[in-house]
Amino acid sequence: MERGWRSVLVIAGWQTAASLCYYSIFAATSFVREDFDVSRTLVGLFLTAALVGYTLNLFPSGAAVDGFGERRTMVVSLLALAGGTVAVALAPTYLLLLGAAVVLGGAYAAAMPASNKGIVAAAPRGRENLAMGVKQVGVTAGSGAASLVVTGVAAVFVWRRGFWVVAAVAGAYAVVFAFLYTGTGGSGRWELPDLSGLADDRAYLLLVAAGLFVGATIFSMLGYIILYVEDIVGAGAAAGGVVLALTQTTGSAGRIGAGSLADALDGDSGAATVSLAQLGGSVLLFGSLALGITDLAVAAAVFAGLGLTVLGMPGVYYSCLGELVASEDLGAATAGGQTAINVGGLLTPPAFGYLVDTTGYGVGWAALGALSACGMVLLWGVRREMAGR
Repeated sequence: MERGWRSVLVIAGWQTAASLCYYSIFAATSFVREDFDVSRTLVGLFLTAALVGYTLNLFPSGAAVDGFGERRTMVVSLLALAGGTVAVALAPTYLLLLGAAVVLGGAYAAAMPASNKGIVAAAPRGRENLAMGVKQVGVTAGSGAASLVVTGVAAVFVWRRGFWVVAAVAGAYAVVFAFLYTGTGGSGRWELPDLSGLADDRAYLLLVAAGLFVGATIFSMLGYIILYVEDIVGAGAAAGGVVLALTQTTGSAGRIGAGSLADALDGDSGAATVSLAQLGGSVLLFGSLALGITDLAVAAAVFAGLGLTVLGMPGVYYSCLGELVASEDLGAATAGGQTAINVGGLLTPPAFGYLVDTTGYGVGWAALGALSACGMVLLWGVRREMAGR
């Protein structure tokens, strides 16, 4: 496969379609609460169920990428995502909804190991951080589109029809992707990765630990934006969907901007430096939410800022991974980093919901600010380790 922006954009399109499926559940939180008559805590459990499936399948998916190449894995994954999205739309009870969420999350597990491997192989020389940021825009673009599709369709029909639209788009792009993308090869066999070498890398371990706090803040924030706009600001689910889409849009800008800035900085620690600054900004913004914001425009501006900061940093996070490990180990290394992000998000959304139910949103946002600060400490350690190499 030749390096070039064409392959980068095809991969970014795949990431958009995959994220359109997975993040559709975040756009449906208000409708799930109303349709199934559950608390904010159980809404968080719904999001956690998808993360459970996502997390359990990460290392098997990473092994498939390293063994059979990313192209085949990405086609199968996108078709499975379309099926999981349909399963969510058809779920008649809350328990079956949780099961469908587990399936959807499991299908999304190949996204980061496969797309990251493709980007490392396809990115133009010297523009690797920017290429990773462009690919990561697919996450925020897909999530933002899901916010508009699900809430928009719900305003006219019912929210479940929006999931059918999402599934149709994903299935169609799976066919397009199979024709446009050639990909790289693999070892020809499926085997779980040997992580002993990565376990000896202090910088990698610190980066993985930082991923715990990154995941905790991102998944909790995304899961409760619409509910916050409804409960505190006093606007409807449609307005909340617009705010969520705006957050994803600024997240896209943050990922491209962070990647460009990391490329411009000297040394291998540029990506770590940028991600450290982004988490620092999120601490201040979560603090402002903890004080209480009831104006829709102000709340939208703060969430847009969080899009630029914490939501805009996964691209440079994965760039750090790419700089720390060899390309043949990238599938396993990405699976490890993404597992940490997911584990951080497994318990935090329902815990955030519990805090909101018992003490209010202010304490919940303050807790996310504290988690971001913990991530900053670990990223400072990553930057120091990388600068010393």
